[in-house]
Amino acid sequence: MSRRTGRTRSLPGTFQTGIDVGALTILLGLGVLGFGPTFGGDLRYLAAGFGGIAIGLLTAWLSTRQRWGFWTTAGILFGAYLLLGHALAAPVESFLGFLPTLESLRVLIVGIVFSWKDLLTVADPVGISRGMLVVPFLSALLFSVAAGLLAWRVRTPYWVLLPVFGLFVASIAFGTNRASLPELRGVLLVVALTAWLAYRRDIARTDRSGALSANAALPPDGSASAASGGLQSNTARRVGLGGAVLAVGTVLTLLINPVLAGGTDRDVLRDVVEPPVDLFDYPSPLTSFRKYVKDQTDETLLTVAGLPEGQRIRLAAMDAYDGVVYNVNPQAAGNFARVGDAQQLGSADLAEDEGTVATLDITVGAYNGVWLPSGGELLGVDLGGPRSQDLNRSLYYNDDARTALSTIGVQSGDTYSVNVVFPDIPSDEVLTQYDFADLTLPRVRNEPPVIASKASEYVGEVSDPIERVRRLEQVLSSQGFFSNGKDGEAPSLPGHGAARMLTLLDAEQMVGDDEQYAVAMALMARKLNIPARVVMGFYPDWDEVEDPSAPIALTGEDVHAWVEVAFDNAGWVPLNPTPPEDNEPVPPQQQPRSSPKPQVLQPPPPPQEPAELPPDSAPEPQDAEDRQKDFWDDWGPLIRAIALALIPLGVLLLPLLLILLLKVRRRKRRANDGAPSQRVGGGWSEVLSLATDLGADTNAKATRRESARELGQAFPASAGSTTLLAERADASIFAAGEPTEQEVGEYWNAVETSLEDMRGSVGWFRRQRAKFSPRSLIRETRSRMAPAPRRGTVRRPEQ
Repeated sequence: MSRRTGRTRSLPGTFQTGIDVGALTILLGLGVLGFGPTFGGDLRYLAAGFGGIAIGLLTAWLSTRQRWGFWTTAGILFGAYLLLGHALAAPVESFLGFLPTLESLRVLIVGIVFSWKDLLTVADPVGISRGMLVVPFLSALLFSVAAGLLAWRVRTPYWVLLPVFGLFVASIAFGTNRASLPELRGVLLVVALTAWLAYRRDIARTDRSGALSANAALPPDGSASAASGGLQSNTARRVGLGGAVLAVGTVLTLLINPVLAGGTDRDVLRDVVEPPVDLFDYPSPLTSFRKYVKDQTDETLLTVAGLPEGQRIRLAAMDAYDGVVYNVNPQAAGNFARVGDAQQLGSADLAEDEGTVATLDITVGAYNGVWLPSGGELLGVDLGGPRSQDLNRSLYYNDDARTALSTIGVQSGDTYSVNVVFPDIPSDEVLTQYDFADLTLPRVRNEPPVIASKASEYVGEVSDPIERVRRLEQVLSSQGFFSNGKDGEAPSLPGHGAARMLTLLDAEQMVGDDEQYAVAMALMARKLNIPARVVMGFYPDWDEVEDPSAPIALTGEDVHAWVEVAFDNAGWVPLNPTPPEDNEPVPPQQQPRSSPKPQVLQPPPPPQEPAELPPDSAPEPQDAEDRQKDFWDDWGPLIRAIALALIPLGVLLLPLLLILLLKVRRRKRRANDGAPSQRVGGGWSEVLSLATDLGADTNAKATRRESARELGQAFPASAGSTTLLAERADASIFAAGEPTEQEVGEYWNAVETSLEDMRGSVGWFRRQRAKFSPRSLIRETRSRMAPAPRRGTVRRPEQ
């Protein structure tokens, strides 16, 4: 048995080092490619990622060659990060793109802590400024140095899987819900990883073939030709096995990837991260609806050029109702993320297949507020004017709600251009094929009971999804009357709280404007489990627009609110429940005055005893189902994202847990099964198993005392106890009678002491590796599968 210590093994030759560097660059580079959708079409993230890989592998190689310790390696790595990070991770803040400045140094230092959250709270593509490149650069740097150290300092190459998969997981967790070339990256990962591990294992076997153990057996005939033939046979078998593994891995990757992806978006950290801005600090735009339509009827709020005929300008989509106001909920269907690269918020090539792409030039007039007027789905914003930089830094966007927000607000004189796509609206014949989308929206709270009763009354027994929402829309628009509450119009109270909804739906004549009818329909739809929201924006009376291609001045009269309902495969479909403006309410007929009779004071009713409730009818403090629903609404997305993020870790840990379970089962069998002499032999086998897992080459044909001497050389701290255990095992097994249970227990106690001494003679990393090493399990399996000895030979008792 050869003695192995915990010292760093020697650095491999130049050719092998080159193979290792090339393989690790490919494996880690596939992980860097996962950041692609986060940075859009800007390829400078590749320079940051592959630059980090190069620096990390070079640092690991120098650390192994010079035998640096942990702190020296960490110091050199941090120095390289500060020296080269200006060009790779902070090119915008650096002078000429690569020379250090105080701002680029601040980005590098602060980015170590804050760039991770900044990347998640910025809408993709995030751009390359403000430390966005620190994440791929620092991730690649740390994982590559770990991979290099594990490849060149640890005998087993399988530990390199941890940093390789770690970089993959990091690019997914900090990426977007759009996968980057999943099939191609998966196939290349399996092929490159299998080929490199097979190469390293073959190199390790070649190295071991040059040094024979003290107890190694020669071929039966002792000839070199037999050994050469066996080597060629083994080589051919390994080549064939490697090719089969590559083929199976490639096929499995192609088959499993569509199943796991399922054609749906992935859950990533940016979907559940805490919103960077509290939208409830800003008033709902719907609260200003009556001010625009009544007080600023003829004032120009916006001037828009390039608006396609029939389309609308959006302010905000609101999906949270608390009985007072309909507001924007940041956690309803995707968070508001800070905009990184404002000019690139989506893909125009993909958008052309979904609707009409247009560029709108907007000039702000009397409108002022934090909600940025835009079109349908934003593809990019080009902010102009003297406040462009401030507006850019304060811009947030929610892609699902198609709502943009500037925390400093826009004001008169601001100008900007937006590239938008107006989605095509499917016809009712097409929508008949689809059901409502399965979305998680915030609960409607404190709505009046009349909402539920009117919703059931209007819809009736209709079951078709599109027909249900059309019934709500048609009843409100046909049976309701329009009034903004202006002078000369029928009285119409502003607002959309619970009291206003009650007066609208419970009156003999429904009277209101867009604000009331849109909220009423959205609330009734939500009561029927229909995903609906209220949208506020601008659009002119297109019948009165003389030249639709000319710039259009939008006044307070052009402010509107409508409802959007989500359908599968169709997205959000707009509906207009507001009655026509010429549908004015009919004045009520004058009723003759009644002559009231004089009132007579009646005696008060006698006091009644309080009713006693039976013990089982006491009211519950809160509905348990509502509490459970609230919990999953609030924490469900986070729990789901964490569970999905832990799946790769679980896949990696599953083999290790299986090894631990098998070792525990083997230990119990050795200590408890069989005759007392067999359990004593099992204790000695436990010592040999630990020595095998710690890296010692034990000879199965050696006697216990021979093995004890070799174990004493490999693990000096346990030499005395190991020798004593071998002698006691021989005495117990070859004695005339069986040892007592007390002697068996004492022997196992001595085994525990010897095992602790053996573990204490090696380092912490080697102890952890031995805990999860399958070497002893494989050795035991091979021993059991070995052919039985021929008749006439004497086989040693099981050790």
